[in-house]
Amino acid sequence: MKISYNWLKQFIKTDWNSEQTAALLTDLGLEVEGVEKYQSVKGGLEGIVVGHVLTCEKHPDADKLKVTTVDLGNGAPIQVVCGASNVAAGQKVPVATIGTVLYDKEGNAFTIKKGKIRGQESHGMICAEDELGLGDSHDGIMVLDNDLVPGTPAAKVFKIENDEVFEIGLTPNRADAMSHLGTARDLRAGLLQNGVSVELITPSISNFRVDMRTLKIDVNVEAPTLAPRYCGVTISGITVKPSPAWLQDRLKAIGINPKNNIVDVTNYVLHDLGQPLHAFDAAKINGKIHVKTVEAGTKFTTLDEVERTLHEEDLMICDDKGPLCIAGVLGGQNSGVNNNTTSIFLESAYFNPVNIRKTAKRHQLSTDASFRFERGIDPSITAYALKRAALLIQEVAGGQITSEVLDVYTKKIEDFSVFVNFDKVTKIIGQQIPKDTIKKILASLDIKINSVSDAGLGLTIPAYRVDVQREIDVIEEILRVYGYNKIDFSNKLSATVFNAPRNEDYKVQNIVGNQLNSQGFHEMMANSLTTASYVQLSEMLKEEHNVTMLNPLSNDLAAMRQSLLFSGLEAIAYNINRKNSDLRLFEFGKSYHKFLAGYEEHKHLTMFVTGNRNQENWTNTQKPSDFFLFKGYVEGIFTRLGIAKTQNSPVKSDIFSEGIAITSGHNVLVEFGVVKKSILKHFGIKQEVFFADFNWETVLKTIPTKIKFSEITKYPEVRRDLALLIDQNVSYDSIYTIARQTEKSLLKNINLFDVYEGKNLPEGKKSYALSFILQDDSKTLTDAQIDKIMSKLQKNFETELGASLR
Repeated sequence: MKISYNWLKQFIKTDWNSEQTAALLTDLGLEVEGVEKYQSVKGGLEGIVVGHVLTCEKHPDADKLKVTTVDLGNGAPIQVVCGASNVAAGQKVPVATIGTVLYDKEGNAFTIKKGKIRGQESHGMICAEDELGLGDSHDGIMVLDNDLVPGTPAAKVFKIENDEVFEIGLTPNRADAMSHLGTARDLRAGLLQNGVSVELITPSISNFRVDMRTLKIDVNVEAPTLAPRYCGVTISGITVKPSPAWLQDRLKAIGINPKNNIVDVTNYVLHDLGQPLHAFDAAKINGKIHVKTVEAGTKFTTLDEVERTLHEEDLMICDDKGPLCIAGVLGGQNSGVNNNTTSIFLESAYFNPVNIRKTAKRHQLSTDASFRFERGIDPSITAYALKRAALLIQEVAGGQITSEVLDVYTKKIEDFSVFVNFDKVTKIIGQQIPKDTIKKILASLDIKINSVSDAGLGLTIPAYRVDVQREIDVIEEILRVYGYNKIDFSNKLSATVFNAPRNEDYKVQNIVGNQLNSQGFHEMMANSLTTASYVQLSEMLKEEHNVTMLNPLSNDLAAMRQSLLFSGLEAIAYNINRKNSDLRLFEFGKSYHKFLAGYEEHKHLTMFVTGNRNQENWTNTQKPSDFFLFKGYVEGIFTRLGIAKTQNSPVKSDIFSEGIAITSGHNVLVEFGVVKKSILKHFGIKQEVFFADFNWETVLKTIPTKIKFSEITKYPEVRRDLALLIDQNVSYDSIYTIARQTEKSLLKNINLFDVYEGKNLPEGKKSYALSFILQDDSKTLTDAQIDKIMSKLQKNFETELGASLR
């Protein structure tokens, strides 16, 4: 936001320089990011003085040049060669002296130097209007008022505007400061706190009056919740033309290009008071003004000549025939002011901030008006700003006020009431501020004190302070005006030790992340926004559960993801297409869902493995990653977290061609397996991909809170192997379960180290080679004990699985 210092001084009379003022504004929370100098004429006519042409004779060696003698008021006339046809003796002219810097039409600088032109010395330059930046004419030199004294600086003659402009990094909460008036209010409070007594000078509207009642345009507000206050007035007999220099200079200083006197006044009042206005050509309004929404799909062409499709929630300013303007955002192409306009309907309103923001975002529009409306303007100055603008229009464009001010204010927007406790102020600030100082600060911020007690203050906050509605907000206001730099800091250092639980989310994430990283996994972070149609790849995901964006950047970022699978496959496809096909990836992220009861989000850990398990070298040929390798990675996480009591069950998700779900009780901890080829084909992936989806919140709840440990046994373990011939449909999990149930205390580990299917085996059979580790923590096992356990295992395998020894 740009703030002109000269403009600001119209509200506050201060002799502080710009550097002091910028520092104070920054301390008040309006951070000044830079100060730029502005001059209505580039260079400020520095080095240009009034000269008196004493003599003017034809150049001896050039027909179109003249040699002049010019008095610059210092008693030493100079010779200047001039090519203008209108130069003559006795004239008062602007002269650029040696060393003066001038600028061409493109803004490029050039310096006036002493030189010779066709053999005649020239010690300066008699300037034309365009050479000084005072106009566009180059027909000849400028001839000045004959009463001017030679040597007078041209800057005094032409009243050059020299200004300093603050670039303020305005935070979104400070809607009250989005104008010169708002900035002046804050500056006044800061100056008063620094012992400088100043008054806030607001523009007078006492001269406003209705000249005649010849052009009344009725207003019908059909959407009062979207337009709580709407004001309008007509002005007739105006002349649309360029604005006067003072108005153009004000706008140019803050980076706004002047257009015409009517539009310039609306822009001026917007930046002056913070109230957006809009001027309609009254001749183009058919019947009444209707403030309402229109049917979805209605076409409307805005000032930027873009045809837009309206939404049913867009608030529109309409007449009896149709839309004229998108309320609070942008005017229409066919209803604005042009050079032929002679009467206008001037609008000043307060629109619902949320509605304006949605409309602006929906149509990808950002204007000075929408910027203010969507943050919340002052509803109390709507009519005042209208009258202020009407008077300015009369001043710069002529005309007469031809209607009463229409003010539709169905339900007044009330001020806020807040009670502030003195003890709370001291506690939050960390230092006691005198009660009288607090009262003065609040009064300087236009916060009314309704009641005073030993405990605190009962306050009324102006409605325009939308960011001050709680006690803590008031305390922040007190502190920023009092000055953060005035708060003392103690030399005492206090520290506390927080004993976070072992299964704190971030701790467990670090443990698992470090483990996966050590196993060759890389962590990825995908966008939570994804393509809405991905849910069609799985029957488990429903399109109606998508959390969709109201204004998506693209179709690829139109919905919040319901599954982390698809963003992971996008990453895999991206890498494969760049010849990086051996991947191990993991991600901690959230999925998002919309249900009838509301919105839900769930945290997940996902893992992806694809390609070869290791790089090819002379000692080790390439071997593709397989299901059992991936299963080891998954189970390794549970082992690391101490989650032991789990069960395997068939996977329910249809994204896997085959897979396993690991559960704890009735809770699913993880589902993992091989991703279906039909899903991989959608992403152009031709190699096998293994995917695991951990329900992270359930995993955290399942982690045991107590650490169990046991002493390392000093007695040896014993290994025995069995080669079993079993049916094709018998799984290793069945063997594992029977073995654990058969011997619960001495059987420490079971391992499947060979699987054989093929020749020399009966049809429908396969061979499993298993190792069994036996160990007693209290003594050395005897052969008799070992044989007994192995016989029992063999018998149970035969009885329950129909197994036999090979």
